[in-house]
Order: sequence, then structure tokens, then C-alpha cells
Amino acid sequence: MPDILKSSLLPMRDIFKSSFPRLRTTVTAWPQAAIVLLVLAECCVDVAAGPVEVYRTGPEFCPRDRMPNAAVLTEAQAIERARALLPRAFCGPDTFVSGCDGDAEMSYGAWRVFVRQYKQAGARHDHGGLDHSYVILDPVGNCLANIPGTELGARN
Repeated sequence: MPDILKSSLLPMRDIFKSSFPRLRTTVTAWPQAAIVLLVLAECCVDVAAGPVEVYRTGPEFCPRDRMPNAAVLTEAQAIERARALLPRAFCGPDTFVSGCDGDAEMSYGAWRVFVRQYKQAGARHDHGGLDHSYVILDPVGNCLANIPGTELGARN
């Protein structure tokens, strides 16, 4: 084992020994155990984080073109603004998607709009197995974040 690695792990060994005085560790076994613990910790962080999506950015998906002193949006206007910021084919209509439903709430001075696709099934909207998206707008409609939903099956 390189000396630099040994010297960086020795203080950790001392902390470990003082924390767990009944456990006996040797100088040769401790670095291997530390490496195993670091690898396990990295795996746990990756699993806990789950799938990572990128924000939709740029003037098409997240414009900030409204003046701060413009009129505050109503709930219906916030939903329409959010729908306008989604990808062109997101709300269909196509073979699988008949349209989109939006649900908006004003919270902490920003509009949070949840938009989800639906398939028309008789008189009801069937949302099962379809995509969704979140659009966060300031009170006048400037985009703060445009977050695509987790793809179906990404968490399974």
C-alpha cells in the first residue's frame, strides 16, 4: 500500500479505535476495511438518490421574460403558462395521450404547477402509466424550474 494512503488513513484508524475501544484492529487490516466502508457508503448514496433528471432549460422551456412588476397570474393563467412551457407533443393528442390536466397552488410566493398526461376513457381521464411534469413559476409567470417527471419504471 502506498505510504501516502497509509498516512491519510492512520488518523481515521485512531478515531475508529477511540470510538470502538473493544474492537481490535490491526494496522494492516484497517485500510482494507476503510476502503470497503467508503465503497459501501458511495453505493448507499447512489441508491438513496434515485434516478436523476435534468431540468428543462432555455428560452423555450424556462423563459424569464416577464417584468417583476407585471400583473400576478391567476391559477388558470399559471396552468396555461405551465402547459405552454412543456415540450410540443407532451399534451398530445396522439395514440397514447389525449391531453393534460394541470393542478396549481401558490406556495411561498411561487406557483407550483403539476401537469400530468391523460388518456380519455369514456367520461373520465385515465392518468395510469403516463408522464407528468412540474413547472415552478414566480407570481408573474417567470419560470423558476421546469422539472420532467420520473419516467415510468425508473424507480422499479
